[in-house]
Amino acid sequence: IHSGSRNLGKQVAQIYQQLAIDLHSGKEDYFIRRDEIILRELKSDVLVTNEKIQGEFFSSKKQDLKVSIYKKLDYMKKNYQLYLFFTLPPLLLLIIFKYIPIGGILIAFEDYNPISGILGSEWVGLKHFQRFMSSPDFMTLLMNTLKLSVYGLLWGFPVPIILALLLTRVKSERIKKIVQLIIYAPNFISVIVISGMIILFLSPVGPVNQFLGTSINFMTKPEAFRTIYIASGIWQGAGWASIIYTAALSNSSKELTEAAVIDGANIFQQIWNVDIPAIKPIMIIQFILSVGGIMSIGFEKALALQTSLNMPTSDILATYTYRMGLQLGDYSFSTAVGLFNSVINIILLIMVNVTIKKMNEDEEVGL
Repeated sequence: IHSGSRNLGKQVAQIYQQLAIDLHSGKEDYFIRRDEIILRELKSDVLVTNEKIQGEFFSSKKQDLKVSIYKKLDYMKKNYQLYLFFTLPPLLLLIIFKYIPIGGILIAFEDYNPISGILGSEWVGLKHFQRFMSSPDFMTLLMNTLKLSVYGLLWGFPVPIILALLLTRVKSERIKKIVQLIIYAPNFISVIVISGMIILFLSPVGPVNQFLGTSINFMTKPEAFRTIYIASGIWQGAGWASIIYTAALSNSSKELTEAAVIDGANIFQQIWNVDIPAIKPIMIIQFILSVGGIMSIGFEKALALQTSLNMPTSDILATYTYRMGLQLGDYSFSTAVGLFNSVINIILLIMVNVTIKKMNEDEEVGL
């Protein structure tokens, strides 16, 4: 390609030299027309050559892709036992427990009768969705779920990052391991056990009231439920969630940190200019995943901590679905509520993903 371009360049240079000679000798009109014709022919030759080169390039790419696919298929045929052994069990589990149950959402559009079955029940369309949205409990349930999720995200999301940043600043390996053991341990305690501990500690005769010198039953206070739920969730999961940030920080550039120290940057400037950019991609991914599950908050703990007196703030969409479906037997209505919850989750996930992509594009343009 490069040799062809050089030859064309030489021909164009010769034409311009000849044109200068012709102009000097007074043969402008004839030779200018001649040289214009030659230049047009050369231009068409260049275009044709480029088209041929592009065609050959893409055809070679397609050919390489076909060869690569055939090689992979041939390898899979030769080693099919390996693929069956390692991929078939998880694939079957995925199909059985994830894809097949999706057919159950048809119940949300029917008056489901267990005797008639899913296909034999009466089709009612959006009746159950309309019933739920017109219910006086709709806004209360939705706002309780959103407040518990959003407050939990706002308060809980930065804590693992702060823990990871603090752990990387600990110089003693012995102290670091002890701290990691302490903050990781709550993640391995069952949610029901955690809920029992919370109820015990916050009871009128529990350690908290004894320390404060009061006899308040915190679990009966609607205004205290969100604080208890979010704080216990942060205590249980923040340490474990910090592992991914700690791993990312361990691979960050030590040279940049040393350069920042030499330039006189204090610890906060080092964190802001070196550590935060190193974990920014992971922070974005974790934030998208967190927002994607913003409506799917811990059902077990909410149900375990729920009492008849704190229902105004503790009753969320998940507990309402459980109560209507399994306790009252209204399967179609509870399925409609669960499907509504999932659709809101998907919408929020797409919105956050698009927003973050747009922000990244704007940053790249600014740079």
